Amino acid sequence: MIRRALPLFLIVVLCGLGLSCSGDLDGRPAPEDGFKLRVSGSTFVQPLSERWFNEYEKLHPEIVADFDGIGSGEGVKQFIAGKTDIGASDYAMTNEEMQQVEGGVQLVPVAAGSIVLIYNLPMIDTELKLSRVAYTGIFLGKITRWNDPAIADANPGLTLPDLDIRIAVRQDSSGTTFAFTNHLNSISDAWEDGPGFGTAIQWPHKAMAMKAQGNAGVAGIVKQTPGAIGYVELGFAQQVQLPMAVLENKNGAYIAPSYFSGTTALVSVNMPPNLRLFVPDPDGKDSYPIVTFTWFLLRKKYDDPKKAAAVKKLVAWCLTEGQRYCEPLGYLRLAPDVAKAARQAAKTIGP
Repeated sequence: MIRRALPLFLIVVLCGLGLSCSGDLDGRPAPEDGFKLRVSGSTFVQPLSERWFNEYEKLHPEIVADFDGIGSGEGVKQFIAGKTDIGASDYAMTNEEMQQVEGGVQLVPVAAGSIVLIYNLPMIDTELKLSRVAYTGIFLGKITRWNDPAIADANPGLTLPDLDIRIAVRQDSSGTTFAFTNHLNSISDAWEDGPGFGTAIQWPHKAMAMKAQGNAGVAGIVKQTPGAIGYVELGFAQQVQLPMAVLENKNGAYIAPSYFSGTTALVSVNMPPNLRLFVPDPDGKDSYPIVTFTWFLLRKKYDDPKKAAAVKKLVAWCLTEGQRYCEPLGYLRLAPDVAKAARQAAKTIGP
């Protein structure tokens, strides 16, 4: 059983998003003549996964799946250690990590999403544009005031406050951090020569980062801190009703995060045979610039044939009927060819 003491504001945010607040995967017993599946990892995909599992249980009460949102990094560790039946990660797994799983791993992309920059500036009620120079400079700690010329230049006519910028980042090992910093690394030489990218990085000292657990934790910090900015999955921003910055993309266009702009960013990608693909800076004039796939981690071989069958049925449903829940929760459905490849991959697991 995993229990964590959470700050009160984070408990409020988690519960307000409808997410598990206790981190307790032992709370519900396995159904009679059925299976309880343990799933842990990415908080990025947690709201969608929990909706999937709730809907699936209504149709198949013999299979119960509980999700523990502990971050992609810790989810991968638990999956390797055999503590969870399905892992969830926004950076998939590295080859080295996969080699540690006896019998092998099958990576299955299950959805995609946009990473947005949420901010707390109550005095601004119109859209805020951030150039690539501006948002990279903010997270490098080089741009520290909201009325900095690098921000003002993209927002003519907007009166920006003379207010300190505080960044909110992930404390845990995070696939969201991986995708966000991979994007920054691809567009900025200063970032590539400095913090680099990964599931956990050393944030620049000048940025004075405020750290939180999970996407919900980052959203909670931004919501309670005037002048704050942080990165989360689009659905979290929608749930907590925080404004999202309009970002400059590779083509120099300023694009608001939306289902259309996120889908456009991924529409022409070619998924490789291993189903692991990152798109750190998508092409296209209408593409939102920060997007990522998110994966379920499956064992190629499960000890129990019935459990293997239960996993296959659940994942197949998520990749078919379950895809209709993506857009309402702020996620992107998989393109038909990607979903087909994912379904074929999921079929290969067995006892």
